[in-house]
Amino acid sequence: MVASFSSNRNAMSPSALRPFLGLITFTLLLVFGSCHPAQHPAQTRTPFRQQLDSFRFPWRNITCPVCKALFAILDVALLSSVNEERVAHAVCEACIRLHLADEQVCRNITELFRDDFIRALQQSLLWPSEACAVLVGPSCGTFDIYAPWNITLPKVPKPPVTPPSPPKPGSPQSRVLFLTDIHWDKEYQAGSAADCKEPLCCREDSGVPKWKRRKAGYWGTYSKCDLPLRTVENFLKNAAKAGPWDWAYWTGDIPAHNVWSQTRDQQLTELTVISRLIHKYLGTNVTVYPAVGNHESTPVNSFPPPFIHGNRSSSWLYDKMAEEWAVWLPEQALKTLRYGGFYSVEIQPGLRLVSLNMNFCARENFWLMVNSSDPANQLQWLVQVLQDSENRGEKVHIIGHIPPGLCLGSWSWNYYHIVNRYESTITGQFFGHTHLDEFQMFYDEETMSRPLGVAFIAPSVTTFVNLNPGYRVYYVDGNYKNSSRLVLDHETYILNLTEANHNPKSPGDPEQDPKWSLLYRATEAYGLSSLFPSDYEALLRVFINDDRTFQRFWYLRHKGHVSESCREACKTTMICFLRSGRSDELDQCDQRNGFGGKLARAARKTLC
Repeated sequence: MVASFSSNRNAMSPSALRPFLGLITFTLLLVFGSCHPAQHPAQTRTPFRQQLDSFRFPWRNITCPVCKALFAILDVALLSSVNEERVAHAVCEACIRLHLADEQVCRNITELFRDDFIRALQQSLLWPSEACAVLVGPSCGTFDIYAPWNITLPKVPKPPVTPPSPPKPGSPQSRVLFLTDIHWDKEYQAGSAADCKEPLCCREDSGVPKWKRRKAGYWGTYSKCDLPLRTVENFLKNAAKAGPWDWAYWTGDIPAHNVWSQTRDQQLTELTVISRLIHKYLGTNVTVYPAVGNHESTPVNSFPPPFIHGNRSSSWLYDKMAEEWAVWLPEQALKTLRYGGFYSVEIQPGLRLVSLNMNFCARENFWLMVNSSDPANQLQWLVQVLQDSENRGEKVHIIGHIPPGLCLGSWSWNYYHIVNRYESTITGQFFGHTHLDEFQMFYDEETMSRPLGVAFIAPSVTTFVNLNPGYRVYYVDGNYKNSSRLVLDHETYILNLTEANHNPKSPGDPEQDPKWSLLYRATEAYGLSSLFPSDYEALLRVFINDDRTFQRFWYLRHKGHVSESCREACKTTMICFLRSGRSDELDQCDQRNGFGGKLARAARKTLC
């Protein structure tokens, strides 16, 4: 924990600060190394502790007592502004030595993160034993540095559960557009290098490609590249034509992945441009319900709890969101949006939406070192909303950016507990963030065998990494009296970049107005009659026993552009992920299969 020592202690020498590079360098690893699709465990990057061996300090030889003592000294060191400069310099050197990016990117990202990160570290409740678990290992503490906590459920008995049944033929359905992870890159440049040393390519400063086939395409590129604005507009134009839509869900991540060179003004400008384009193309008759992504802030993933005031608060971002989204949201929703980036609103009589700020559950949000026990009181607020809806007989859809199965342990456990209690009220959960076409299951807590919920994870609009652009359409039961509001089916549409970037009538030129095509419809692709939780549980059993169906899923998961199949340990990883609506289930599945944590680490590489 940050100690209240006197600030007149002698300043630490640079060499004494070296052992603490690990904790802060961990944040750099999250920034630069985490946004890639899950890989086969043998292909994953070197574990964090092994990467630290590239330093001259003998990390493997450090003992737990020494680590704890040194970390306590760091608390003292950070009370001095002189040592803040030294810590920032050490972090920059760590970034360079670990080859996380080229030297200039490392210097930019250090300068961008330094003030917020150090302030969060100074105010944190981080104990030395928890921090040393990162450096030394679990024998020295627990890596999940945030203590367990519980939300309070009302003392109202859970209503009897009635298994869902398909609606009568011809019953009304709502057609819902879902978009996520746009990642517009203002500096995208067709013809630039698709392979570069920076974390993001296909940009003005990416250089000239070494061979023609690896140059940035006009509409997008299969590489670590985001999208030009023309592709975003083409997507919105095609989505508008594919209507009509009853409403739309939009789960965030507007800016590109150039996280080392972003400013607040740039983030706000991009928020404004994309919000207005969505409103322009979808029109005034389609209400859009947004959620906050982890890339909306700068530094990326930086979302302080509401008790952080002044210039370091998130009010600069939430206020602008409220201003731009006022065309879609009522004042009561805008009020909680300004407070903590979440809100609730009635979509139709009998159906309520809850938009959660999932950055308050994110492992990468370093502000949670200050306090991670239900930040912004968001989950307790969710419980009250759900109880009120249960009392009124409403059904509830939940949207958010990061899937709950990828959240911090206690947050994920509490969310899972809430879903269990209100399983008859929550009829849809919709997320993005991984850029892939996936889902995660929820089971009853008593037996962990009866499926009761599905978190749908939709594919990204962006190509990052090596993907076709895509979007999702959900077909929801309703709008009529006593409709279940459950998802009955969904479709995924893509822009095939191979075809869009090469006009057959004019070789070498792109299509002028490429069309987005249907990749698949879920019930048809998997031979399902509906998409209820029991259907997905049955589908998982098919994946295990029928590898052809699983490989079909693997192909669709990558939006029709995948270079290799997924077998053996990779398949085990994927099945674990799909079953794990709660984060500890992913770890337990990993251990049951004897992989010692490797599969869980591989699955969490999906974080963007």
